[in-house]
Amino acid sequence: MKLTLLVYTSALGAVLPFSACSRPESKPSRPNLVFIMADQFRGDAMGCIEKEPVQTPNLDRLASEGILFTDAVSSYPVSSPARAMLMTGMYPATNGVTGNCNSQNTPYGVELSKEAVCWSDVLKEEGYRTAYIGKWHLDTPYRPYVDTYNNKGEVAWNEWCPPERRHGFDKWIAYGTYDNHLKPMYWDTKSGREEFYYVNQWGPAYEADRAIEFIRTEGTKTDRPFAMVVSMNPPHTGYELVPETYKRLYDSLDVEALAQQLPYIPEKGTPEGDYFRENIRNYYACITGVDEHVGRIVQALKDCGVYNNTLIVFTSDHGVCMGGHGVEGKNVFYEESMRIPMICCWKDKLYPQKSDLPIAFADLYPTLLSLMGMEAQIPASVQTHNWGPLLLNEKIQTPEEAFQPYYYCVPSDSTSGRRGIRTARYTYVTEVEEGQPTHVWLYDRLHDPNQLHNLAESQPTLCDSLKRTLSSWLEQTHDPFEKYLKP
Repeated sequence: MKLTLLVYTSALGAVLPFSACSRPESKPSRPNLVFIMADQFRGDAMGCIEKEPVQTPNLDRLASEGILFTDAVSSYPVSSPARAMLMTGMYPATNGVTGNCNSQNTPYGVELSKEAVCWSDVLKEEGYRTAYIGKWHLDTPYRPYVDTYNNKGEVAWNEWCPPERRHGFDKWIAYGTYDNHLKPMYWDTKSGREEFYYVNQWGPAYEADRAIEFIRTEGTKTDRPFAMVVSMNPPHTGYELVPETYKRLYDSLDVEALAQQLPYIPEKGTPEGDYFRENIRNYYACITGVDEHVGRIVQALKDCGVYNNTLIVFTSDHGVCMGGHGVEGKNVFYEESMRIPMICCWKDKLYPQKSDLPIAFADLYPTLLSLMGMEAQIPASVQTHNWGPLLLNEKIQTPEEAFQPYYYCVPSDSTSGRRGIRTARYTYVTEVEEGQPTHVWLYDRLHDPNQLHNLAESQPTLCDSLKRTLSSWLEQTHDPFEKYLKP
């Protein structure tokens, strides 16, 4: 038996123990899947995009070995709805996750349905060994609330996911949502609701350790492939909760000069302008930390001899405005919120390239199953786009008519919210309150990439055309919001 010994030195200066991985003698008939996502990661915040001064050498390397999507988006840029669309392949009006899973939305049944057929259910049915590590955020909190700090305020956020709601994931090292990145908490596979534990380790580091253990175990087996999700919470808020080693990398960053280069960032002395200036260094530090641990996971695949037969995905559920446009968070239609990083890498199967295909986070359900040889197993319930056949081309051709929807729902009031579409050039959004249209936004991102000028009043003909496209889409996807757009 051949052994590969790996010594890994982290950015923190610690030398991790020697590890061994026996190389499999043969490959499984279907590829392994390693799906890594980091929460609230802006689409431009990778070194290889060359737009923000952030250091991501491992992601840059992965991007050079696979497909780098430069126009990937989150259609509902907030945690639970984005994740529910990913897992179910259905849009919010159909899957029922119309807002974040928290006690405020519990009365409206906002959580991932036990009956939904998720892509992980399909993989489990097809014989995959499966694991989920990290943030889940798809269960509604119920009383008595789990005894964690983020369940003690007016709104409870965190909840245990019982085995019958894990949608095919066998190994479970996860939590609902919890933002103390330096002392995260988890439930293991067999843990009961009150049997969570804390670790004195930065979340992405701990999760990468567990992921590497899974690879070393499953990478030695040839009878069945494996599929693993690693869901890291940083660079989500709690930006300052990142190891000092990563912070020091950005000590010399001229934040004021950076802010001046971004026209959508408010002036210094304003609340949102100061928010950007106070947090951007730590945000980048979180990203560089995530990058290091993504690199460790990819290296483990290579060391175990399974890299060539593993489809690797790196992405995020949404971005964040970070004070831009006067918005600290996300859940809006600005590019900093909607745009996400996305890399798909599969050695000798996917041609390395940059692509402007407007693939959405939710499209990964049918797209990945298609790439992995299971297009016939995609359930009829799936509404999102299957881009799989296009991704196999040496040069991906983006369809001219391609667009993605935008959603914002009000769980307590189905007659209010926002819907929109994002085309290659335009972002069009209409807002409704109690069934009555109240506001329209139209941005020409070709001539106004920073989305500073709302053209809705000056371009009524274009708005009408985009509105018809949106209305047809909502009708096609059985979204009752469509009736509010009619004259």
